[in-house]
Amino acid sequence: MRRFEDKIALVTGAASGIGRATAERLAKEGAALLLCDVQEEGLAATAKQCEELGAKVATALCDVSKPDAVRAAVAACIQEHGALDVLVNVAGILSLERTEEVHLETWERILSVNLTGTFLMCQAALPYLLERGGNIVNLSSTSALGGMAYGAAYGASKGGVLALTRTLAVEYAKRGVRANAICPGSIKTPMTTRSGLPEDPDWKLLQRAMPLDEPRGPETVASVIAMIASEDGAHINGESIRVDGGTLS
Repeated sequence: MRRFEDKIALVTGAASGIGRATAERLAKEGAALLLCDVQEEGLAATAKQCEELGAKVATALCDVSKPDAVRAAVAACIQEHGALDVLVNVAGILSLERTEEVHLETWERILSVNLTGTFLMCQAALPYLLERGGNIVNLSSTSALGGMAYGAAYGASKGGVLALTRTLAVEYAKRGVRANAICPGSIKTPMTTRSGLPEDPDWKLLQRAMPLDEPRGPETVASVIAMIASEDGAHINGESIRVDGGTLS
């Protein structure tokens, strides 16, 4: 399939995990790309892989919680490719701690990246998406739909992403821009392996977040993102789509 021929996509969090898998999927389907992350080495590796798949690729080191960095990344996309059709907000961080032990700094950092960063990127990209009738895909989580032990800040941030996505969908539908959210369950990514756990966790609580079939890799989510962002998803707007192997069913 070449659903993104002559389309330009901006993907945040592209250095690894779901962001990398999404970039590679869009590259295979013909998109030109602007890839963002704070991890320079991983970002370069993703860009190289996408170029080998035939995509035209530019990169921007970008902490999405910083307004100036976000504006610069979007400007780089326009300068390099001349337009923007698809924004995929994947950049995020996770820390698993007992709620009574969460430091305010941790809470604020998680919300600043996961929620504020998503807002800033949407805000900066919207003028260009409106020009092309583009669309936004935001990464939320099943933790926004059902309680996830030890993930108070993460769940709150991802719940905010859902609310933001629905607001954008309603506000811009008549102007030709769609916004949807993907809610992955437990996906095997570097972020989940780095997140850690509190000492002596209750494993029964953690089992609630496990898929009913088997753990899957980030390409499982990337394929859904590609469908939603393409013309195949043209009548899907303001939706939150679970990719969780039946976890919350």
